[in-house]
Amino acid sequence: MATDWLGSIVSINCGESLGVYQGRVSAVDQVSQTISLTRPFHNGVKCLVPEVTFRAGDITELKILEIPGPGDSRQCGDSQQMDTATPGVGCQVGPSQNGTGKVLKKPMSSSAPQSIPRRTDMKSQDIVISPQQQCSKSYMDRHMETLSQSKGFRRRHNSWSSSSRHPNQVTPKKSGLKNGQMKSKDDECFGDDIDEIPDTDFDFEGNLALFDKAAVFEEIETYERRSGTRSRGTPNEKPARYRHDENILESEPIVYRRIVVPQNPNKEFCTDSGLVVPSVSYELHKKLLAVAEKHGLTLERRLEMTGVCASQMALSLLGGPNRLNPKNVHQRPTVALLCGPHVKGAQGISCGRHLSNHDVHVILFLPNFVKMLESITNELNLFSKTQGQQVSSVKDLPDTPVDLVINCLDCHENAFLRDQPWYKAVVDWANQNRAPVLSIDPPISEMELGIDAKWSLALGLPLPLGERAGRVYLCDIGIPQKVFQEVGINYHSPFGCKFVIPLHST
Repeated sequence: MATDWLGSIVSINCGESLGVYQGRVSAVDQVSQTISLTRPFHNGVKCLVPEVTFRAGDITELKILEIPGPGDSRQCGDSQQMDTATPGVGCQVGPSQNGTGKVLKKPMSSSAPQSIPRRTDMKSQDIVISPQQQCSKSYMDRHMETLSQSKGFRRRHNSWSSSSRHPNQVTPKKSGLKNGQMKSKDDECFGDDIDEIPDTDFDFEGNLALFDKAAVFEEIETYERRSGTRSRGTPNEKPARYRHDENILESEPIVYRRIVVPQNPNKEFCTDSGLVVPSVSYELHKKLLAVAEKHGLTLERRLEMTGVCASQMALSLLGGPNRLNPKNVHQRPTVALLCGPHVKGAQGISCGRHLSNHDVHVILFLPNFVKMLESITNELNLFSKTQGQQVSSVKDLPDTPVDLVINCLDCHENAFLRDQPWYKAVVDWANQNRAPVLSIDPPISEMELGIDAKWSLALGLPLPLGERAGRVYLCDIGIPQKVFQEVGINYHSPFGCKFVIPLHST
């Protein structure tokens, strides 16, 4: 009879949607095809409701975990029996009045469940099993290992006594000795009774309040102070955090003023890294170049270095790789190079030669003079071997705006050139062309400039340039450090990995 299974502990598998329930059978209704469990566990977690009811149609697997003995008498409520149900019973979860969930009932078939007979002969080894029981037994054996490994579920799987063992239950192998009796492996792993699990939830907040955090940290700090170990910090201290580009190893503090000149500079600049670069007077700059030339840094070397640095800066201003590549042959940039008959003009001619070698259309303006400097003659000879164009009249300069104007007209010493007709004509052309202007080694601010520059390139160390010089850049022309020291300048290179760096006014 179905009432014979009341009080048995069963495991009911309701499929992937509803999961697995365990509990003690409290009621079996053969008419409505339902089974009820008290103190149920759902997937190893105790349910909030005291009792759940299952329909036969929702049960995919039912396993009997423990059958009570003939003398067991358990009542419902807090000491309710957790009874087994008949095979072929299922469950379906639905909302309840208290919002915690209610198991609905749904019959699976119209046929009445088969009652499972109890084993009466303890010593009998020949057991007669019906076909339905045979199927139930093999089905239980096939899923026993899966249920025993369910996450978070602890069940009691003791070997049943001979008087209460079900005919379909296979007796597990015994292993190990405890209190003189053989105990199964399952009992050693799942030996805790589900009735011993507390009903109330653990009070995390109350137990955390018992921990005196301040006292523990004070004790740790006192111990470390006495033992001399390195303090790990208190709750009020935050550990140092580093960015991905910071070095965690301690190093010497950064010195931002690494260049010191003998005279108080009229103006100071700083690099992108914050290093201070002071300006020098024209007299000190001239002395520096003279000492460098005495040690082998000749004018030809300086002209070549200046031309390379100026051309690199000009190529960057023209668009760099986005503008100068084989796919943009139709966008070949045009540069107007305005040079005077002096060393500054020779620097501009050297820059024009390198630009022309990089497929830039260069138009070089240089006035006609009876006698030219040797440096200008040598640079013109090299420039003539390129595809650049040389003109001596303002009329030959382009009427349309060019991409860049490089100004090398002004000189530090020959101020009388600004009174020449050709100079005034070239200045007027440059101001009317509306192209951005790059000045190479412009004169100091006291001298009036005819062309306003957007960028200016200083050599070695900057001069105290004014606002009309635009944004100042500094290029390395290869002066050794000991040459700076010889003229009284304490020098450390601010260039880093570059030869041209921008300077900012402080």
